[in-house]
This record gives sequence, C-alpha cells and structure tokens, in this order.
Amino acid sequence: MSLAGRVALVSGGGRGIGRAVSLALAADGATVAVNYRRDEDAARATVDEIVAMGGTAGMYLATVAEYERVDAMVQMIESDFGPISILVNNAGIASRGLSVVDTDPKELIRVVSTHAFGSHNLCKRVIPNMRGLPRGDIVMISSIATRTLSANGGPYNMAKAALEALAVTLSREEREHGIRVNTVAPGLVETEMGRRLMKATAGITDMRDLDARMPFGKVCQPEDVARVVRFLVSESNIYITGERLYCDGGIT
Repeated sequence: MSLAGRVALVSGGGRGIGRAVSLALAADGATVAVNYRRDEDAARATVDEIVAMGGTAGMYLATVAEYERVDAMVQMIESDFGPISILVNNAGIASRGLSVVDTDPKELIRVVSTHAFGSHNLCKRVIPNMRGLPRGDIVMISSIATRTLSANGGPYNMAKAALEALAVTLSREEREHGIRVNTVAPGLVETEMGRRLMKATAGITDMRDLDARMPFGKVCQPEDVARVVRFLVSESNIYITGERLYCDGGIT
C-alpha cells in the first residue's frame, strides 16, 4: 500500500491513535506532518522514530480550534513538503463525565471546538490545494460514542456526532474532486485517554486486565485503528467514501 510521494497531516499525531497513524503512514512511504498542541516531547519522539526508520516527517505546533493557527501551520507544511493529500483529523479531548445539568458551558465549547470546529478548520484550509492533486483522502477519527450515546458524556457525544456529520457532508461535496472522506470509529482503545477513562469509571489501572473480556482476547490497540486508516487512504480503496467503519471488535 505505497503512499510514496504523498504528504499526510495527522492532527494530534504525537500520542495514542495519532502516533500509531503517523508511524503507519510513514511506513507506507508518506511524508508525515505531526501536529501537536501541548506535548512537544511526544511529537518529537514520533518524528524521530519516523526518521530513524528512513522516513520523512516534521512536527508542527497548532491549536486546531483556532483557524489562524491552522492556516499558519498548513502554510508551513506546504512550504516544507508540498500540498497535503492525506488529512487525518484525530485531535481530540475527553469530557469530564458529567450530566448535562452539571456540565460547565465552557467545557462544552472546548470539547466541541476541538473535535468539530478543529476538523472543519483543517478541512477548509487543506482541501483547496488537495483538489488539484491526483488523489485526496480525509479520515475522521470518531468513536462508538455516536452509536451508544451514553449518559454523562454530552460534550463528547455531541462533538463526535458533529465530526461525523462533517465527514458525510464533505464526502458529497468533494467526490467530484477525487477526494474520499471516511470515518473510523473505535471503541475502547489502550491510550492515555482510555486508561484515564477506565481508572475513573472502573478503578482499572492496567487495561490489559480487560483482555479476557474483550473481542479476540485483547483490548483494541492504536495500531489496530491505524491499519484501518492505512487501507482507507491507500490504492486498495478506490470506491469507498462517506462511510463510517467501526473498529471495536463487533461490540456494538
């Protein structure tokens, strides 16, 4: 699944699912721009790992919810590597697990802005130049939360639902330009966010203790999600756009 000659931007690309996606796309030959907001060390470690395996990558600081910063970041990436043909909207934050009544309005704005407005900002900035390329791919990293819509998760549920609405809308707008837009919706994944969730809700500190209860005998790993992304943006995928692929072992 060669991605040689293509430039990929992965938001939140230094940790968790974003890191796994960055490494996977680089392994397939893409030049990878690793976006980060706070964890500079993680972004640098991801870039260093890509370079060590013979790939090309750079790290780029930007808060995706702020369009001006997104604009400046994309300008820099395009100056360094050329136009972006793969965009993975992965940046996200968790909500605090409170009921709608108890949720601070500022938290709602912060969560929805990161997931939905941030992805909109990146798409708006990247797509015009992507249209002129032989192929373009946009992948949204969502969650089974949009299917389960569990209580005490209003901001996160709303944010991911808006993200998926954006994906379907774009798939219809950009098909004529050769751009495929798809969504990957994982369940519980062994990431920092997943570990915090399980500790807060179930008192579990080692997620591998859950392996026996999980499909196929293991908790979903970031690399499992990255494999789905690899397929969607590769030449193996010619005719899939506007779809939501669950990566949850069939739990839902």
